[in-house]
Amino acid sequence: MCGRYNLIDTEEVWKLLEKLGICKPELNFSADISPASLISIIRQVGSERLVSNAIWWLMLDPTTGKPTKYTSFNSRSDKLNVPRSLAYKPYRESRCIIPASAFIEGLGDGQTYHKIELEGQAIAFGGLYREWFNRETGEIVIGASIITLGPLAQWKAIHPDSMPLMLPMDQPDVIDAWLASEVNDVERFDPLLEPNIRFSQRVTPIERPSKWNPIGGSYRIN
Repeated sequence: MCGRYNLIDTEEVWKLLEKLGICKPELNFSADISPASLISIIRQVGSERLVSNAIWWLMLDPTTGKPTKYTSFNSRSDKLNVPRSLAYKPYRESRCIIPASAFIEGLGDGQTYHKIELEGQAIAFGGLYREWFNRETGEIVIGASIITLGPLAQWKAIHPDSMPLMLPMDQPDVIDAWLASEVNDVERFDPLLEPNIRFSQRVTPIERPSKWNPIGGSYRIN
């Protein structure tokens, strides 16, 4: 994943939150979200679902609560079941949803970028989070990451190496299990980790990730 997404105040975003049973939360809306930014995540604590502030970086310094040098805004799916990996424990204990309106992927040549949206719905990224104790302030700070999957043939001209996990909001049982911290038999999530086009995607060529400015017509991937 290129490392940029946005969250816009739209009807589609509010419908996503309504499906999750969350009413009128405060969200960190932004037209351009980059790694280490303050973001909104949806997590479940006991039986309550809530929106929390998090830093888009899973591994934080416990002394300062700031991102470490270890790049961790994404968590690769092939590391989720590696016992000593950073994502191993959160994948079993603290999964979350990261809402988004669109995101950007780059081909890797420093020139080719695309904006990806879902047709008629907001994006529910499959994410992980971890709580860190900030020794300087005595506060709990949350770090979060987006799970990335392997390559997908339809994305060969967009991002040939990986794609982010987008959860199926039309499958409430899956969403319920994903957010439930007591669900640790993660084998049930294996089908989610297979790269797939589950929803119609609208793809738009853009010039630069930070500007999001289109330079060509949009097309669909189904």
